Amino acid sequence: MNKNTKTNFYLDGLSCAHCAATIEEKVNEMQGIKEAAVNFATSTLTVEFDLNKDQESIIGEMKKKIVSIEPEVTVKDPNNQELLSSSSGFWQHMNKEQLLVLGSGIAVFALALWNPFSFIPSWIFYLISYFLIGGDIVLKAFRNLLRGEMFDENFLMTIATLGAFAIREFPEAIAVMLFYKVGEFFQDMAVNHSRKSITDLMDIRPDFARLIKDQVTTTVPPSDVQIGDLILVQPGEKIPLDGVVVNGEAHIDTSALTGESLPRKIQPGDHILSGCLNQNGVLEIQVTKLFEESTVSKILELVQNAASKKATTENFITSFARYYTPAVVLTAILLAILPPLFLPDAIFADWLYRALVFLVISCPCALVISIPLGFFGGIGRASQSGILIKGGNYLEALNQVDTIVFDKTGTLTQGVFRVNQILPAATFSEETLLSYAAQIESYSNHPIASSILHAYGEEIDNTKIKDYKEIPGQGLQALIDGQLVLAGNDKLMVENKISYEPIDLIGTVIYLGIDGSYAGAIVISDEIKDEAQTALQQLRQLGIKKAVMLTGDHRMVAKNVGQALRIDEVYSELLPQDKVRIMEELEGKQTNHKKIMFVGDGINDAPVLAGADIGVAMGALGSDAAIEAADMVLMTDELSKLPEAFKIAKKTRNIIFQNITFALGVKAIVLLLGAFGIASMWSAIFADVGVSLLSILNALRILYKYPSS
Repeated sequence: MNKNTKTNFYLDGLSCAHCAATIEEKVNEMQGIKEAAVNFATSTLTVEFDLNKDQESIIGEMKKKIVSIEPEVTVKDPNNQELLSSSSGFWQHMNKEQLLVLGSGIAVFALALWNPFSFIPSWIFYLISYFLIGGDIVLKAFRNLLRGEMFDENFLMTIATLGAFAIREFPEAIAVMLFYKVGEFFQDMAVNHSRKSITDLMDIRPDFARLIKDQVTTTVPPSDVQIGDLILVQPGEKIPLDGVVVNGEAHIDTSALTGESLPRKIQPGDHILSGCLNQNGVLEIQVTKLFEESTVSKILELVQNAASKKATTENFITSFARYYTPAVVLTAILLAILPPLFLPDAIFADWLYRALVFLVISCPCALVISIPLGFFGGIGRASQSGILIKGGNYLEALNQVDTIVFDKTGTLTQGVFRVNQILPAATFSEETLLSYAAQIESYSNHPIASSILHAYGEEIDNTKIKDYKEIPGQGLQALIDGQLVLAGNDKLMVENKISYEPIDLIGTVIYLGIDGSYAGAIVISDEIKDEAQTALQQLRQLGIKKAVMLTGDHRMVAKNVGQALRIDEVYSELLPQDKVRIMEELEGKQTNHKKIMFVGDGINDAPVLAGADIGVAMGALGSDAAIEAADMVLMTDELSKLPEAFKIAKKTRNIIFQNITFALGVKAIVLLLGAFGIASMWSAIFADVGVSLLSILNALRILYKYPSS
């Protein structure tokens, strides 16, 4: 077992949101566990162990504790884990024997209602049918009571229905238990449907790999394939592992990773990522990453672990439920006792009935189930569009962003530099100037260096280059054929007291000095992305008040880009530490709990990404560094993904707000009606199970209705 990462366990049969919360709480209390989070939406338990403890013994204790909390849950080891078990939940445990018992209970209940046997007390039939229909609920209630769990739905339903028996409301007690059980069945079906719908959006996990060994192809699990192995991918199959195409051509569908519908053509020499779909060709691929390090594994891990970063609303509802249910139970007790003591015409049986109605309503299942499903649905919907959001807290925080800070190169601009002009000094030719520039830039991997090398187009003899050095914020220095060559911005010329001719052209200007004399300049330009202006307009329509640009590029270049895109504030010629400082200053100006977002390439801007409230990595397809550094990852370099993320966040927030308002509103109305003796237990059941069912179905809307602005 990998001791350096979090471990996921699959909780097969987890259908109770309250039990999920209890499991999370109790596992977090265990010695040797640093952090545990239950994702109710995918039935997964993510555990971070203390590396100094024996994990195997801790896992054994953890499994025992989980089974003691919920005996119907089976803890599956990571190697056997599936993201979704479509048969889990209520229906899995409602076997033929239980269906026969339930059917018998209904038959006895019908017989009790008809009751042709006048000499046999009817309550005997009602009692038999009660335990046939709801005996398992009563058993769970008393089992939980022995563990100190007083306020779960089983206990509340048991007390309410036994109380109804006590006041001789036999038919209603059994009918309510039956209605509750049927409602639970449909609720569990809705939960499982929600889980399947959400996880179908992320159905990118490959089932197998075709391994080629000694010209023989065998089907193996992707985890069995090693780096350097050859695999075969046929048309219609998912790419199981990251690698390089060595033979064959095909069009691949990348929509599972990027949300893009247009296929990409792949040919020998191209890198290919796991999770994509081979549409029409046979490919031989040499594997470059193990399965656990592949793109598809990292994406699935991020989405599955998103539950550990809960939104403020989720944490509030969890805390609220701890106090809400006991408060309602206490109110029910007072409602049953106080009126008969102080009101002259009050009848104890009537007020007890009203108190029982309170008990039925008090379970906050609608909130506990639907809100995590809502957030996870939003994360799943974003993932389908090629937007990875690492937690419900970040999805919720998007609704509070009013300032976005952009890196320039590769974010607002294409990041593809081209040499536009070569301006040599009087004693140099264009060819000589470009040659010196290419040689000194040959050690750099910056896009500007690549553009100069591309323009030069000849092989570089590195033996001529000595004492190469990068000067932060200024440029490069090296000895080339014994001559001291400097290449960089105007600061580099000033620092070395070289008299140069300032160039005022659009683009990045690289000045060159040779042995203390000015040799000339090369002008390199980068084009603004076609979609940048449209994306910024959409962001302003969605509530973004301020757009800021940070760049290390020349002031004139930054100014031109800023004016073209109507950026509110432009900061240029910045060193990496300057970007961090300006971000801190901008965050200090934020008011009313508003958030600030930084959008960059995810590699060079890692310190700024980490410092922002929400760090967004652009164009991170296949970039491990970008996926690790950011809170949100746009899998392509398209700025249009950013407004889409805000729309999804807004839609998710609206749905969750609707669920909270609806659930609490209905419960408050029925509680009030129950206190005045107007609402019956039937109304109370609807306020519990019915509202839960409707809230779950409402949470699903984020998956099917495309978010609108």
